[in-house]
Amino acid sequence: MFEDKIFYHIYPLGLCGAPERNASAPPAEDGAEPFFAVGEEWIDHMEGLGCNAVYIGPLFESTTHGYDTRDYRRVDGRLGNNEGFSQWVAVCHAHGIKVIVDGVFNHTGREFPAFKNLQEKKWDSWGKDWYCQVNFDGASPMGDSFWYESWRGYAELPRLNLKNPQVADELMAVVRFWIESFDIDGIRLDCADMLDFDFMRRLRRETGAMKDDFWLMGEVIHGDYSRWVNGEVLHSVTNYELHKGIYSAHNSHNYFEMAHTLRRLFGDYGLCKGAVLYNFVDNHDVDRIIDKLTMEADLFPVYMFLFTIQGIPSIYYGSEFGIHGRKANGSDAPLRPKLELSDLKEKELTRYLQELARIRSSRKELMYGEYLELLLTNRQYIYSRRLQDQACVVALNNDDSAAEADVNLPVAGSCMTDLISGEVIPAENGRAHIIMGAHEGRIYQVK
Repeated sequence: MFEDKIFYHIYPLGLCGAPERNASAPPAEDGAEPFFAVGEEWIDHMEGLGCNAVYIGPLFESTTHGYDTRDYRRVDGRLGNNEGFSQWVAVCHAHGIKVIVDGVFNHTGREFPAFKNLQEKKWDSWGKDWYCQVNFDGASPMGDSFWYESWRGYAELPRLNLKNPQVADELMAVVRFWIESFDIDGIRLDCADMLDFDFMRRLRRETGAMKDDFWLMGEVIHGDYSRWVNGEVLHSVTNYELHKGIYSAHNSHNYFEMAHTLRRLFGDYGLCKGAVLYNFVDNHDVDRIIDKLTMEADLFPVYMFLFTIQGIPSIYYGSEFGIHGRKANGSDAPLRPKLELSDLKEKELTRYLQELARIRSSRKELMYGEYLELLLTNRQYIYSRRLQDQACVVALNNDDSAAEADVNLPVAGSCMTDLISGEVIPAENGRAHIIMGAHEGRIYQVK
């Protein structure tokens, strides 16, 4: 499921330049003109780039950064209104683009009705059972006359008690509301590594009944991904382990790190052999890949790898134009900039990603094929993806020297055709000879 997707990832509050704080009351929906701040030109851009799925979020009405929810059934007023987002999804679908939104179910904001009820009624509140470890013998860092568990100690984000049937029922109703109101195609579960497994199993069962092929992807940073990605819990998780290996291997001229990660995850005795993970090189929580790489030219082999390895590739908005972004003073704001598409100029990298998307979408072996390592050194990495009688060979070079890499590799065919340049490389006695420049990625169809 979703192996044939190429994602575009949008953090909408950043892209649209929304105010940092949502101070005003949400506008009334009745009679309001449909509006959504992420314009349809971004849908055209996604399609032109070759993406056929978008992960956009957070969208719930919130107080600040989007993950402090105050109303699960309303699109954040800084972004527009429900009718506007519904129309935006319909346009995405008309362009063949699936829409995945954030499901922020681990915690709420302090302005959420259950928490406000807890503050007001304390022991007599219905909200006291909605949150984890509420204790009236202590005080919170925010000055409340009670203590509660929060997400990683951030008191602004009180943690929901998913063991409470009322809470779980309400969140299932929320998901049904988003499917029925907006026709979304899936949910990315925020903080999935902290969510109750019984809750996620129920979510898997019930969403599958609500909509065929509804996709659940979890944000998981560390751990054995197979705990989440299986037939009972989620369809996919964020592949942070591979993300780290990608930039680290290029910066240290050590392709063994990337190859080891693939073996550890997907090898014969891999942690999650057969799983289809969500692969990325940057997102709204980590520095842009261009700023993580020691050599900017390594963007080309990096993205070649992203688009040709097992899993689902994702492009974070703006990175296709090579924009920069590093966390500063503990703030994620530089990672989430306001962008106007009309101000962004197509670059060699943009065109390269279009080519990679075109190739991946036209080659089933790159989506579903078996991975086979052909050659591995610190600075060169060659592997194939094979499905039945179709095969592609991918060659990466992270060397930054002026000397070219001269490689002989085994080939089960008579020749290889470069799917970008069109160059034909003959194979003799089961081997082909290729010459690669520094910071280069190549992809060949074996014939």
